[in-house]
Amino acid sequence: MIGSVPFYVHDLGERELAEIREVLKGRILTTGEYVYRFEREFAQYLGRHKAVALNSCTGAIHLSLLALGIGPGDEVITTPLTFIASSTAIVQAGAKPVFVDVEPDTGNLDAARVEAAISKRTKAILPVHLYGLMCDMRALRAIADEHGLRIVEDSAHCIEGKRGGVGPGELGDTACFSFFATKNITCGEGGAVATDHEQVAAALRALSNHGMTKTSDDRYREGYKHWDMPEFGWKYNLSNIQAAMLLPQFERLEPNLRKREALAQRYTERLKGVPGVSVMSTREDARHARHLFPVCIVAKDRDAVLEHLKAAGIETVVNYRAIHLLTCFRKTLGHMPGNFPVAEKLGDQLISLPFYPNMPMEHVDRVCDMLQRIMGN
Repeated sequence: MIGSVPFYVHDLGERELAEIREVLKGRILTTGEYVYRFEREFAQYLGRHKAVALNSCTGAIHLSLLALGIGPGDEVITTPLTFIASSTAIVQAGAKPVFVDVEPDTGNLDAARVEAAISKRTKAILPVHLYGLMCDMRALRAIADEHGLRIVEDSAHCIEGKRGGVGPGELGDTACFSFFATKNITCGEGGAVATDHEQVAAALRALSNHGMTKTSDDRYREGYKHWDMPEFGWKYNLSNIQAAMLLPQFERLEPNLRKREALAQRYTERLKGVPGVSVMSTREDARHARHLFPVCIVAKDRDAVLEHLKAAGIETVVNYRAIHLLTCFRKTLGHMPGNFPVAEKLGDQLISLPFYPNMPMEHVDRVCDMLQRIMGN
C-alpha cells in the first residue's frame, strides 16, 4: 500500500554484505572463526564469561535446561504471556511448564506469585524479559536460592536491558537470546546463550553439535581424527554466514537503542491524550531494551482496532495472546479460561505498534493520529 507504515524494517546493508563476502572467500561456511568471534564480542558486551551461538532462542532455552540437568518429571515455573517457544522448549526438555500470572502494568512474570507455585518437582524458574524490560531478577534470584532452583532467562527481547544494576545472565544461570528477523540485532534466524559457568558452556557447545566431540571446523583445521559422541545432541549450531551478519551490528546496538528510546518517548507523549489506549509501564531502576512498543486497547474491541489500523495502511501485530489458552496447552496441561486472568486480559488488549530504529517520527505521529481517530469514534 502506498504510504503505508511498516511494522518493522531492518537496517542491514553494505557492512553485513562485506563480512559475508569474506566468509565466502574461505572454506568453512558452518560454525567456525566468525562464530567464535561473535561469541567473544557478545559475551564481552553482556559482561558474561561465555557465550555460545546457536540457531535460535528456542534451542538456547532447550539446551540450557538440559545442560542444567532439567528433564522428565521436573517442573519449570514460567509466564503464560510470551511467545510459545518459552514453554515448548520446556516440553522438549521433557519437563512441565508451570504458569504463574503476570504484572498488570508490564506483562512480566509476577515475582510475588512465584513462591506459591513451587512444588517438590520444581527445578527452575524461566522468566521472560518481555518487550525489553527485565523481570525483577533480584527477587527471583532470592526465591531460587532459598529453594535450590536454577534460573534460565528468556532474554529474546532484551540484549541491552538492565534492572537494579544487573543485566541478562548476571543473576540467572543462563540467559537466552534471539536474533530473529525483527530483533535488536538479527541474522534472520539465530540465537545464543550467555553464562558465567564454564561447564554449562561446554555442555551447551557439545549438545548443539549432535553431542560430538569434534566440529566440522575442528576436522578441517586439524585433519581427520576420530571423534566420539558421548551423549545424544541436537543440530543447533550457528553458521559463519549468520555470524558475519551479526558482527557489524555491535557498533549500532547503543545508537539504535537511543533511536528506539526517542521513538518510545514520542509515542508515550502523543498517546497520553488518546482515550482507551494505555502504554505499558517500565521501572525506574531499569534500562529498557525497547524491542517492541506495545499498548493496551482498553475501551474498544482490540481486534476491531487492528482491522481499522490495517485498513489505514498501518501494520501491527499482537505480542502476545495468553498461551495457556492455545489448544495444545489446553490439551496437555488442562488449562481453562480464568486460570491466569491478568495474562488473559492483557492478551485480549495488547497491540504492538510499528517500531524500528530508523522509523520516521512522522510515522509515529501518523499512527497516533489514527489511533486518536479510531478511539474517538
